[in-house]
Amino acid sequence: MKPDYHTFFEAFVDSYNQSLTGKLDIDLIRSFYADTFLAAGPETLSTKKNGFFFSIILKKGYAFYKKIGTKQLRIKKLAVTAIDYFHDMVKVQYNANYIKNTGETVSMDFDITYFVQHPEDVPKIFGFVAGDEMKMYREAGLI
Repeated sequence: MKPDYHTFFEAFVDSYNQSLTGKLDIDLIRSFYADTFLAAGPETLSTKKNGFFFSIILKKGYAFYKKIGTKQLRIKKLAVTAIDYFHDMVKVQYNANYIKNTGETVSMDFDITYFVQHPEDVPKIFGFVAGDEMKMYREAGLI
C-alpha cells in the first residue's frame, strides 16, 4: 500500500508553518527525513545525517525564513511518480507568502522534488532537489 502523500506533506508544511510562529519542533521536522539523505540545489549536492548537526541547520534555516518575512507556506499541487515498490518521487508545488521590511506582501510559487522511501509504509524523505532559493529571494527583494 502506498503512503498518503497528501497527509504526509500537509503535516510537513504544518510543521514548517508552526516554526514560523516560534514553535520550532525539531524532532517533528526530523521525523520526516531518513537517517541519511541527499540535498541538491543548482550549485550544491550534499549528504546529511539526520542528527545533532541537522538540528542546528534546521534552527538556523527557520531563523532565516522568519528574518526574511516568511509568513506561510502551502501546497498548491502534488504529483507522485513511483520509482519502485518502496520508493517514490514526489514533486510538490508550493506557494509561500512573505512580508518585506517595507510592509509589502510577496507571494511566490516554487517546486521541490522529493525522493521518498516507505519500506514499512512509513514515508521518509531520503533526498530532495530544489531550485535557486537565494536567487528567488533576491529577485523578490527579500534579501
